[in-house]
Amino acid sequence: MSLAAAQAAARIDTGDTAWLLAATALVLLMTPGLALFYGGMVRTKSVLNMLMMSFVSIALVTVVWLAAGYSLAFGDDTFGGLIGNLKHAGMSGLGPDSVHGTVPTLLFATFQLTFAIITAALISGAIADRAKFGAWLVFVPVWALLVYVPVAHWVWGPGGWVLDKLGALDFAGGLPVEITSGASGLALALVLGPRLGFKKDAMRPHNLPMVVMGAGLLWFGWFGFNAGSALGANGLAAAAFLNTLAAGCTGLLGWLFVEQKRDGHPTTLGAASGAVAGLVAITPSCGSVSLLGALVVGLAAGVVCSYAVGWKFKLNYDDSLDVVGVHLVGGVIGTLLIGVFAVKEMTGGTEGLLYGGGLAQLGKQLVAVVAVGAYAFLVTYGIGKLIDRVLGFRAEEEHEQTGLDLTVHAETAYDHGVLGHGAPVGASSVPHAQKVKTQA
Repeated sequence: MSLAAAQAAARIDTGDTAWLLAATALVLLMTPGLALFYGGMVRTKSVLNMLMMSFVSIALVTVVWLAAGYSLAFGDDTFGGLIGNLKHAGMSGLGPDSVHGTVPTLLFATFQLTFAIITAALISGAIADRAKFGAWLVFVPVWALLVYVPVAHWVWGPGGWVLDKLGALDFAGGLPVEITSGASGLALALVLGPRLGFKKDAMRPHNLPMVVMGAGLLWFGWFGFNAGSALGANGLAAAAFLNTLAAGCTGLLGWLFVEQKRDGHPTTLGAASGAVAGLVAITPSCGSVSLLGALVVGLAAGVVCSYAVGWKFKLNYDDSLDVVGVHLVGGVIGTLLIGVFAVKEMTGGTEGLLYGGGLAQLGKQLVAVVAVGAYAFLVTYGIGKLIDRVLGFRAEEEHEQTGLDLTVHAETAYDHGVLGHGAPVGASSVPHAQKVKTQA
C-alpha cells in the first residue's frame, strides 16, 4: 500500500485518542513535578529560581516546537536519517482531521512536545544555584532545536538513522530524553564550573517532603510517559505500564539497600532518587523487556546510580542535583540492557542476549548510546561556551552568595508571613536586595 493510500485509510480510534489525551496531560504534569523535586533539593535561597527554570521551559520549548521543532523531528527525512523537513513548520497543513496512526496528528505532536519540555528542564538540575536566568532563556530554545530535535528524529522520526538504519531500540526516550539531558547537563556543569563552596560547604536539600512530593508526581506522570508511548489503549501500553511500576519499585529498593550497607541508614532522599533512577532506566526498555527484565533493569539502576552520584566529588565536576548520576547513567543502563533482556513477545521479533539473540542487539544499543551521548555533550558544550562568551552564563558571585531568588526574581520562598505587629518576615533583606543589580 502506498503512503497516500495508507493515510487515506487511516482512521482515528476514540479509545486510543482518549488514552493519549490523558497520557499527554500526565507527561506535562511531570515538569511541575520535576520543579518540586529539584526545588526541594536546593538550598532555601534558590528554590524559586529552580522552579522558574522548569516552568519557563514549558513556554520556551512549546513555542520552538510549534514553530519548527515538530516538523524537523517528525517530518519526512531530508539528510540520510539526520533531520526532517520544514513541511509542517508552524504546524502548517495539520488540522483536526490529520491522522497519525490511530490518533490525531495534533495530539501526537502535543504528546511529543511534552517530552521535549521535560528534557530541557532536566538539564537545569546540573547547574542549579549558579546560572544566569537570562542565559537560561536563550539556552533552552537553541538547545531544543540543535540537540533534542535532531536526536528525536534519529530515534523516532521517519527515516531516522538510529531506528531505521542502525536498528537500535528505544521505546520511550532513553536516548532523546535521559542520555541527552544527562550528557548536556555534564557539558553545562563544566562550562559554568562548580558552585561556590563545592566540596567544602554542606549543600543539603532544604525540604525533603517537597522532594518526595515531586518524585511522586514524576512517578505518576511516568505512566503516561512510558505507557503512552504505545500510542494506543492496548496490551503493549499495559505491559509498559506494569514494567514502569515494577522498575520504579526495584530502583527504590536497590538504592536503599546500598545506603543501608554503605552508610548504615536508608534515607528519604535515597528512596526518592532510587525510584527516579529505576524509572529512568525502564524508559527505553519498558516496551522491549518482560516483567522479570523490568525488575532487573530497575534494580541495576538503583544500585549503580546510588554510587554514580558520588563520582562528581572524585572527578571534580559539580552536577548540582545529580542529573549525570541518575539520568545519564540510568539512561545508559536501560538502553544497553535492551540488548540483554529484550523478548520477541514485546519487540515483535528482536531478542536480547539472554534469550538467544546473541551480541548483535547489544552492539547496536552501544553504538546508539555513544553516538547520542557524544553529540549531545559536544553540541551543548559549544552552545554553553558561546552563550557564556556573549552574555555570561555564570551568575555573579554576589548573586550566588545572596541567592538567586532574591537577586533575580526579587522574591523569597519562605518569608511572606507577618510576625506579630512587626514588619514582614525577611523585610530586613529588602534594602540589600535593592542594592544588588537584578540579573539580566
